[in-house]
Amino acid sequence: MARPSVRDVAERAGVSVGTVSHALNHPERVAQPTLDRVRAAIDELGFVRSEAARRLRHGGSSLVGVLVHDISNPFFTEAARGIEDRLREDGRIPMLGSTDSDPERERELMTLLAGMDVHGVIVTPSASTLDNLAVLAGRGIRVVLMDHPPISAELSTVSGDDVAGARAAVTHLIELGHRRIGFVNGPLTVRQAVDRRDGVIAALTEAGLDPEESLTEIEAVSGGQGFTADAGAVGAAALLGGDPAPTALFCANDQLAIGAMREIRRRGLSIPGDVALVGYDDVSVASELITPLTSVRQPMREMGAAAADLLLSADGAVRHIVFPPELVVRESTAGK
Repeated sequence: MARPSVRDVAERAGVSVGTVSHALNHPERVAQPTLDRVRAAIDELGFVRSEAARRLRHGGSSLVGVLVHDISNPFFTEAARGIEDRLREDGRIPMLGSTDSDPERERELMTLLAGMDVHGVIVTPSASTLDNLAVLAGRGIRVVLMDHPPISAELSTVSGDDVAGARAAVTHLIELGHRRIGFVNGPLTVRQAVDRRDGVIAALTEAGLDPEESLTEIEAVSGGQGFTADAGAVGAAALLGGDPAPTALFCANDQLAIGAMREIRRRGLSIPGDVALVGYDDVSVASELITPLTSVRQPMREMGAAAADLLLSADGAVRHIVFPPELVVRESTAGK
């Protein structure tokens, strides 16, 4: 059977083709009884609007590319939901992709999106994003960087203050009396890992502690991946096997902290009695763990929505939005 057309919908609903067009594009201009008849006809016929036809009539694509390091990471899942909610208000749809922090994979996905002439792209950048953006710039496709500070005068950005967040986390541990702190970090090829490391060093220095003596750091990787629970378990095992072992661990994200928590318990150690633990991001599960996790909160959905706002802004002005971090203290450091 041929795919139902707008004309078929109009005939079924007993209205003009123009009324169906208004119902699809400007439903607020259509009387509710008429709108109900059109929607019923769409459901009965199984009508699906052609994206190509929509572009011809109105210009531009309804699709927006969203490229993040790893969509399975709860931080990016929450941010993507914020993006999706905002795009829906504008009648647009996100296309999600994970770059795995790999510049080649990132370029491959950008090339694919450029070929689709998407309305724009929201990207959590890799180290080579500026080079890769040429793929999109050649098509005049708008770009917003998410979870990254400004790197170009021509690109809008949405970010958190990772240096300040990590500084607050480690200062909290120092104030609790910890002087041997382990840092389970991700690969230093990732900007967040570098900034959070800078925050750790700043907290120790400000407290009059020598990082060479008070800090033990590991770039945790498992199965070729960083920032995962398995990587956190590997990193915690390496740090806790040291002599002397740290009395507190700060993890560069909550996934790492969850893996570290697993390893601490496997060793028969208590949290926070034997080892205090702090994560980063404050994902939804952090407060639901057996020992609720102290974490640095980032407003993930709000960050995603802000990135979508910048992409959809009518004036196209370059703006930079920074969300301040918030340390949320729970039982993994404070006890019951």
